[in-house]
Amino acid sequence: MPDAPRAARVPVGVDPNRASIARVYDAFLGGTDNYEIDREVFRRVAQAAPEARDLAIDNRGFLIRACRFLASRAGIKQFLDCGSGLPTAENVHQVVQRADPETRVVYVDNDPVVLAHGRALLEENAYTHFVSADIFEPQEVLENPVVRKHLDFSEPIGFLQFGTLHHFEGPKDGPAELMKTYIDALPTGSYVAISHFLDPENQFSSVARHMEEHFRGSPMGSGTFRTKNEIVELFDGLDLIEPGVTKCAEWWPDGPQLTPLSQAQECIAGGVGVKR
Repeated sequence: MPDAPRAARVPVGVDPNRASIARVYDAFLGGTDNYEIDREVFRRVAQAAPEARDLAIDNRGFLIRACRFLASRAGIKQFLDCGSGLPTAENVHQVVQRADPETRVVYVDNDPVVLAHGRALLEENAYTHFVSADIFEPQEVLENPVVRKHLDFSEPIGFLQFGTLHHFEGPKDGPAELMKTYIDALPTGSYVAISHFLDPENQFSSVARHMEEHFRGSPMGSGTFRTKNEIVELFDGLDLIEPGVTKCAEWWPDGPQLTPLSQAQECIAGGVGVKR
């Protein structure tokens, strides 16, 4: 882990004694925008799976490939990214605007560090915007004036929930109900991409459950590993694009898998669906 994280200077509105989902992911990726409390989450989860960092790495790899597919193959020209997290290499707007520089991206997050970094990063990008909102309150996001100004809900939208829904704390069917509200609001022809912690229901289930225990017992307090069927339910009303919901590393990889997947790689899945 970094010895001298940049986040040592605390921005206004940030509590360095409370773990943040965005900063924890930054710590998993080996970033510098995190605090000791965030790195403590990483260390706890790594006790259950030494390759725990692969959760974040595979999530980011899936994000890049899925967004490239949506922009280059599906022809999506506008994206709504819920829970965007801290800027890192190959952000959504960088991937999709490579296909068309005028592709519009609206990022949604409510972490003060994310908002500060994101707005600074995008000052010179006229087609990319940040919104401060709770992604687990769909109406708050869907009715946001910035979202409505920059996204045309009469045209297909790429709707993204990468590494977010496993942090929803509430009823067991809460994430599916939440996604139903979002999906119902999307126009025909829209695509939805989701990545989620996976209980593979095989010899790696014990690893998933140990990681879940450490996530939920850590200062962050969330991180549910759902089964494949439970993740598929998040796409209700959509047609899944082949190969459906599968391990992130196996969703249209850039090349052959030359080494076995790590325990952590077996425990994160992703998929893309289209609204017909």
